[in-house]
Amino acid sequence: MTDTSLSATGATKFIAIDGPAGSGKSSVSKAVARRLGFGYLDTGSAYRALAWHVLDRGADTSDAEAVRTAASEFPVVLGLDPDDRTVRVGDVEVTEAIRDPRVSGAVSGVAKVAEVRAQVNELFRALVADADYPAVVVEGRDITTVVAPDAPVRILLTAAPEVRAARRAGELAGENADAVAAALHERDASDSTVVDFLNAADGVEVVDSTDLDFSQTIDAVLSVIEQHRGAHRG
Repeated sequence: MTDTSLSATGATKFIAIDGPAGSGKSSVSKAVARRLGFGYLDTGSAYRALAWHVLDRGADTSDAEAVRTAASEFPVVLGLDPDDRTVRVGDVEVTEAIRDPRVSGAVSGVAKVAEVRAQVNELFRALVADADYPAVVVEGRDITTVVAPDAPVRILLTAAPEVRAARRAGELAGENADAVAAALHERDASDSTVVDFLNAADGVEVVDSTDLDFSQTIDAVLSVIEQHRGAHRG
C-alpha cells in the first residue's frame, strides 16, 4: 500500500524537483513517480505547449503582448500519469509537436513573460491540489522556490555542465556534442535571467548526479523523499 503521509491539499502534495537542462530531472522524476505510485507533472511541457500555441496563431514568441494574448486563450490539458504524457491544446494533440526544434527555440520567449509565468504557476498548483494521487512529482525550473516553496520535499537535481551536455547529446542521435553543449549553455543563460535554478535555495536538498548513473540517481532522490516522509511521520 502506498504511504500517504504526504497526502493533503495544496503545497503539501508537491514533490518539487528543479534543475538545469540535461540534469535528468524528467526521466528521474518519472521513475520516482512510478516507484511511489505518485503523479508526475513536467511543467516544461506547459511552456512548450504555450510556445506551440503562439506559433500556431502566427505570432512571435519574442512579442510579449502576443504571448499574453495567446495565454489568455490557452486550453491546455496536462495529464499526471507518468506513463501517459499526452499534451493537448484544445482539440489538438501536441505531444510530439512541442518537441520540435522550432518550438524548443521559442520556449524562452514565452517563459520570461512574468504575467504568463504567474498564470501557468496557478495552473500547476490547481492540477496538484485536485490530483487523485497522494502526491505529485513536479519538475521544472522554479518549483522549489516559486510554485511550491512550502512543499515538504524540495530537491535541486544537478550535474556538471559537460556531463549534462554529454547526456543530452546521447539522447539526440546524430546531434553534434559541441552544438548540444552550446545550446544547453544558451538555454541556461537565458532562463537564469528569470529564475535561479542552478543554486539551491534554503531548505532545498541537492542531488548531484555527476558521478551517478540513472539507477543511482533515482535511489538518491528516493532517499531524500524517504527522509522527509520519515521526519513527517516522526
